[in-house]
Amino acid sequence: MTVVEERPAPPAEPPPRRPNRAWALLRNSWRQLTSMRTALVLLFLLAVAAIPGSVFPQRAVDSQRVTEYYQAHPQLAPWLERLGGFEVYGSPWFASIYLLLFTSLIGCVVPRLRDLLRSLRQAPPDAPRRLERMPLAAELSISTAPAEAARDISGILRKRRWRTKVREQEDGSFTISAEKGYLKETGNLLFHFALLAVLIGVGFGHWYGWHANRILVQGADQGFCDSLAQYDESTLGPRVDAADLPDFCMKLTNFKATYVSTGQPKSFLATVAVSENDGPERTRTFTVNDPLRLHGASVHLVGNGYAVTMRYTDRFGVSQTKTVPFLPVDGMFTSEGVAQFPDVNIDPKTDKRDASLQMGFEGRYLPTVGDGATSTFPAENAPALFLTAYRGDLGLDVGTPGSVYSLDQGQIATGDLKNVSGARPHELKIGDSWTLDDGTKLEFLGTRPFATLSIRYDPTQTLVLAGAAIGLAGLMLSLAGHRRRVWFRALPASPESSGGTLLSAGGLPRTDYPGFADEFTQLVKAAEEGTP
Repeated sequence: MTVVEERPAPPAEPPPRRPNRAWALLRNSWRQLTSMRTALVLLFLLAVAAIPGSVFPQRAVDSQRVTEYYQAHPQLAPWLERLGGFEVYGSPWFASIYLLLFTSLIGCVVPRLRDLLRSLRQAPPDAPRRLERMPLAAELSISTAPAEAARDISGILRKRRWRTKVREQEDGSFTISAEKGYLKETGNLLFHFALLAVLIGVGFGHWYGWHANRILVQGADQGFCDSLAQYDESTLGPRVDAADLPDFCMKLTNFKATYVSTGQPKSFLATVAVSENDGPERTRTFTVNDPLRLHGASVHLVGNGYAVTMRYTDRFGVSQTKTVPFLPVDGMFTSEGVAQFPDVNIDPKTDKRDASLQMGFEGRYLPTVGDGATSTFPAENAPALFLTAYRGDLGLDVGTPGSVYSLDQGQIATGDLKNVSGARPHELKIGDSWTLDDGTKLEFLGTRPFATLSIRYDPTQTLVLAGAAIGLAGLMLSLAGHRRRVWFRALPASPESSGGTLLSAGGLPRTDYPGFADEFTQLVKAAEEGTP
């Protein structure tokens, strides 16, 4: 009887592990995000997303234009507000593209930097077995021994800035491997890291920077100090408050502008008196391409014009004098502006202000009067002021923001502000006076030049400038560099050929390089002659 021993069944194999779908999705998404194609698409999207910032008025640049856009497009403006059309560069969708591009660039360049450093540490690869199959190949005989020939060829290549590696093979032959052109990839990486630096600089500059604009009229009574209340427009970064502004005050003591005979500007020079940190005043000068530096902030001269000085005497004999800038509307400084006198015609007995007796004067100032309604030259050769007088409620007490350079057209349309000077504007020369229908009088006393200043502080402007310069240098390197490799194999020649070395060479361009054939020929010739 045969006894059959029962053997235990083999353990069951564990079921295959299912791949983690979430992890696979995350990995594939990261690969797509960090690809060069995605970075280019995001860069294109960032450029497209910036277009609305140029088409629609931006609140950070000119809030008054945003208000005017609301008045001109009452149906469209609220929708644009919801979509961030008036604050494009601070909108969530623009920031998301910006951050995705930043992340994509980091994920793209860091692995490439690691690969480049690994390649630089590694020796060039050994010569392939069949050098005659290379795109460029050559064979020749030299009289020196293989070891000496390998040493000489390696020296020739190193003097021409090739990375070389000599290897002795088992059959007694020697191979020389050389490669060149890593500046192409280095320049490419420099360009992308510079782009990252620019993105970082722009982002931090937006957070910690600020800018403001101010029209500064010449005269000791027209100065300003660095505070938000004294700027015409101002924008602070999210990480900046009013207490962070530097302490300085400025007065425009002189402004000089010269023009060629055609009216084109020739030169501008602004002279200012500046006091910093409650110190004594110092005289400083600056011009268009040479800004004034104050506590890290740059004061740029971006425009100029004329401010008109007028004196209005009301029906009770009380005079008020105002100097108001008239803004140029063309290259010959035809300028438009308005002078408003809300606190006039107040009865001294009751001391009550009647809004219906407020006065406003709107018109044009021509530095050089011609035949038409425009100036013929930007300098004050024949100045004249053309004004239309309005009496009534100026609309300054309702709290609605408006422009200080034009009257409220809504008040004129409703009849609350009436034209009291007739259909044609009244012309005034310097020193002339104009008596209105109610006995009040307006005098044109003269003009003063004004300068439009843009004060900007950007703590990362040096980083952005350096990034732009390095990016340009990297781009030039990437365009000028060409990766290529050459190999030489030195074999002992047969005894029948009186010894020496049989030398075979091969060359492989890693990129499109039309000049590689000539360079390869020169290397082979130098190896044959034994001269660098």
